[in-house]
Formats: sequence, C-alpha cells, structure tokens
Amino acid sequence: MAGQSVVVIGGANMDIAGRASGPLLAHDSSIGAVSMSHGGVGRNIAHNLALLGADVHLIAPFGRDALADDLARGCLEAGIGIEHSFVVENASTSTYLYVMDAEGEMQLAINDMAIVESLSAERLEERLGLIRGAAVCVIDANLTPETLAWIAANVDVPLFADPISVAKAPRLAGVVGRLHSFKPNRFEAEELTGTADMDEAADRLIATGLGRAFISLGRKGLLCAEGDTRLRLARPEGGAVVNATGAGDAMMAALVWSHLMGLDLGDAARAGMAASAIALESTETVNPQMSEELLRMRMKEWFA
Repeated sequence: MAGQSVVVIGGANMDIAGRASGPLLAHDSSIGAVSMSHGGVGRNIAHNLALLGADVHLIAPFGRDALADDLARGCLEAGIGIEHSFVVENASTSTYLYVMDAEGEMQLAINDMAIVESLSAERLEERLGLIRGAAVCVIDANLTPETLAWIAANVDVPLFADPISVAKAPRLAGVVGRLHSFKPNRFEAEELTGTADMDEAADRLIATGLGRAFISLGRKGLLCAEGDTRLRLARPEGGAVVNATGAGDAMMAALVWSHLMGLDLGDAARAGMAASAIALESTETVNPQMSEELLRMRMKEWFA
C-alpha cells in the first residue's frame, strides 16, 4: 500500500445515537443510552481506511460551528487528511440522529445533511489533481446526481461507490457502469435493477460495465459478482452485535484495501465481511480496534 493514496468524497457528520435497553415504545420515551460520535459515510470509510494503514484524504464540507471544529479535530487524530476539505459559511454541520433497538439494529434515523450538496463539480474541479493522483476514489450517493455524473466523466482512477440508502441509490444509476466496485444491499440493488432476484440483479449490474458488485444479503451473507463469476459467502458465525450502524462503511474500506493489496474477488469479499463483523463488535460507529493485522486474522479464522 506504500505510496498509494485514497481520496474519499463525501460527508462528515456528528452522529447522535440512542440505543434502547428494552423494547422500543412507539409514541413514548424508551429507557436506554444516548451517545455522540463522529460519523458520515465518507468520514467513516476514511477512518476505517486510516486504521487499515492507508494514506487517505477526505474531501468534505464543514460548517462554521463547534461541531465542525470537533469533527475536524477528530479526523486529524484518526489520521485522515482534511487539507482539501472546506468550510461552508452560514451552514449547519451535517448531523445524523438514529435510534437502535436493544439488539443494536437501527430502527429509525433522521439526517440533516443539506451541507453535502455543496460538494459541487466546481469544488471538485479545484481538487482534480489530488483525485486523479490517487490509487482509488471513493464516492457515495449523498452527492448530487450532477456531481456524481461529473466525477464519472472526469475521474479516471478506480471508483468505489456506496448507494447509502434505497432513496438515494437512484442517484448512481447513470454511473454504475463506470465503477470498479459497488456495494449495495439487497433493497438498493432491487431499486436500481428492478428485480428482487439478487442473482438477476447482479447480472444486470455487471451488464452495465461495472467491475465488481458486492450485494449485502443481511443475515444471508454476501453475493459477489465479477464478469461471469458469481460467489455467495455465508455470514460468519458468532461475534456480538453491539452496533450495526457502521458495518457497511467498514466493508467498503476493506474492499478498497483489498484492491490496493491486489486481492481477487473472493478474498475481497472475505475481507469485506470480516471488516463488517469487526465493526459490529464496537459501541462506536468505527471500531477503534480495526487494523490490517486484525482484519487478516479474522479472515483466516472465519474463512480458512
């Protein structure tokens, strides 16, 4: 990985999480615990990549407020380069509020991420040299369709993308065929391909020109596709589910790491699932114990 940099274009959020200690009560308050942490899909992926030893640079908008100061300090402490990020005057720092049940599964969320729309083509054109000089560029569907289309047309390094949600996945419809790797869950894949048959969905995604598809099937594991190859991996047994919120971000980081390591489709998928499982074990959105050594150890333990 030496000498290879990764650019992540996306949001940096302040996450406010509530986890119930018992049943969630509709139209009433539930007893539990509330915590605040640094988040945002782009920032989370960048943080995981830094923990895996990558030279990672985040291009994200920050507000002019105390939350932004705290986020920026956290990025620097995590080893994320933010010298190419920027401040948006008179804008609120991106904030994500979510509620989990007693098992750690997210049940409800509200995002206040309007500031991410400031990641425009004009902003990115000023940073095009950095992006084109990277080994990988990671994007997500928090970006506007116009910005995503501009990236697809102007960035010639391998692109990795996360669709974020069913509602935002269609923003990537026009650029899927330009991607090296794409990581939807089964609902996002269905939204983009028009079929609930995930084997058919994988075929349709690859037919666009997409390099690799990694479709999360939840408890049923992961469906992977590349060219004519199709693989299904079962979800690893065991391991506590403390917080499921950052599992997808950890998987994306591991997929990028796998590309930098030159791993094939199967090993990339195994790395992604191992990273996801590591993320589930932490109360924090990004497990601070994540490392290349731990990732390789879990891959060997679970997929030997």
